[in-house]
Amino acid sequence: MAYRSHHCGELRLNDAGKTVHLSGWVHRVRELGGMTFIDLRDRYGITQLAFNEFWDAQLMKEAQQLGRETVLQAEGEVLERSSKNDQLPTGEVELRVTGFKVLSAAHVPPFTIEDATDGGDELRMKYRYLDIRRRPVRENLLLRNEVNLAVRNYLHEQGFTEVETPYLIKSTPEGARDFVVPSRMNPGEFYALPQSPQTFKQLLMVGGMDKYYQIVKCFRDEDLRADRQPEFTQIDCEMSFVDQEDILNTFEGLTRHLLHKIRGIELDAFPRLSYNDAMRRYGNDKPDIRFGMEFVEFDAELRGTEFKVFSEAELVVGIKLEGGAERSRKQLDALRDLVQQPQLGMSGLIWARHQTDGSFTSSVNKFFDEQALKNWGSAFESQAGDLMLILAGAKDKTRSALSALRMHLADELGLRKADEFAPLWVVDFPLLEWDEDSERFHAMHHPFTSPKEEDIALLGTDPGAVRANAYDLVLNGNEIGGGSIRIHDRSLQKKMFKHLGFTEEEAQAQFGFLMDAFQYGAPPHGGIAFGFDRLVALLGGQETIRDFIAFPKNNAGRDVMIDAPSAIDPTQLDELELKTTHDPSAD
Repeated sequence: MAYRSHHCGELRLNDAGKTVHLSGWVHRVRELGGMTFIDLRDRYGITQLAFNEFWDAQLMKEAQQLGRETVLQAEGEVLERSSKNDQLPTGEVELRVTGFKVLSAAHVPPFTIEDATDGGDELRMKYRYLDIRRRPVRENLLLRNEVNLAVRNYLHEQGFTEVETPYLIKSTPEGARDFVVPSRMNPGEFYALPQSPQTFKQLLMVGGMDKYYQIVKCFRDEDLRADRQPEFTQIDCEMSFVDQEDILNTFEGLTRHLLHKIRGIELDAFPRLSYNDAMRRYGNDKPDIRFGMEFVEFDAELRGTEFKVFSEAELVVGIKLEGGAERSRKQLDALRDLVQQPQLGMSGLIWARHQTDGSFTSSVNKFFDEQALKNWGSAFESQAGDLMLILAGAKDKTRSALSALRMHLADELGLRKADEFAPLWVVDFPLLEWDEDSERFHAMHHPFTSPKEEDIALLGTDPGAVRANAYDLVLNGNEIGGGSIRIHDRSLQKKMFKHLGFTEEEAQAQFGFLMDAFQYGAPPHGGIAFGFDRLVALLGGQETIRDFIAFPKNNAGRDVMIDAPSAIDPTQLDELELKTTHDPSAD
């Protein structure tokens, strides 16, 4: 190659004596009396360049003028280092430079290109191309590539075919907000960017493709979090002539393959929990099962009759913190303050200690005697030294708050270890959920999810009790995949639209193309979509996806590097027959 014979992570002791060419970025320059050393960095690693005033004083002087991040080509002889660096794969050798050429000069970067940089999030995102030079970000992107290849290889071996689906589609009212794209050739009409290729992959099954996959960009115009971006990547899959068991076995296989390939971990069959059991035992439908602290619900006889906080509550539930009885009142008050935050909204926190001498005490001693507290201890199966933390109130709200407390304690105690992986399937979700604001049912997953066959009769009498033929794959407290067996019968799909509040005209206008396709013979089919960004982050030992995306948006949905979104030329608006009343200069 014109610029290099080797890369900067390649040279070893057995290369000593060779004349080589290296190219890369100046990582740092070190002057040590009559010698100067430059660490030259590329994607593959770092090689030390050596200059000595006895070899070539002028060349060393020129090397001392080089600034950080200068792009350099160097030629020289590989030597064994007298002072080896066991922290570098190339640490046994150095390059005695006989000549170099500056390929591109560089300004001083706005933050240090080091593993532990001094650049804040916004600054690093503004100069993301510099941030990518840092080893942690670079390795995250290399991991993403490795996971991508492993997914494709597995699915190819399983007989899946990759098919690309359109990015310019029809807007639908269900789900999150669409990003919309005006059509110049059809004034006043708009495309939408896909939140998912859902209907297209179902049509591919009608078309007889049998096994489809796509690693695809999707778009949702919604509020952002650390694990959410307006554009994200899915591993999108669909299969024909399958039931739920077929889907779970196939994609449990994919997950086990990835854990083995990427992390060297072998796992047994994944546990399965019903949605109701997940909510009862952990308070959410994506529980982290790497640690205990399962919920204990108080039976009526354990609540007491005089204590109205218990007797008037819809649910009394708690968790046991092993060895937590030594927590101070200040620490317990901090936990109380946590559950009283507006987003959790609890009125208080009740605690009971199983003390090291075997006795019990609590924050409600005046309402409950020693025997009552012993009964609590029996319910929790507590041991001397354990702490019981109890919440009471409305069922959903209380479970949600206790789940947040459980996760807070797990983080505080270091129980959520990044190198431990505990996947599980959550199944038997409700098909529909009631929305108080719109006073109608909404699909818990999407309108094409099939109900459990044995529950179909309930659609006409008790739709809220119908279970979905749906499943989520959860890893370490994060949903990494979700899917369902789809409705493939036209009459059942019409009934589903009706329960979701669609008129026949609305259903035809939005999804008539799918309903029409079902008239020509649709096979039973189902599928799943994995959140690829989140999956890669978890495999990398993190939960925040941003550093595993090459060019992410910030928490306001902006790309601060290219300054997008931004105003566009008024001529373009005129061509699209659009106009805006917003003046960006007024912001």
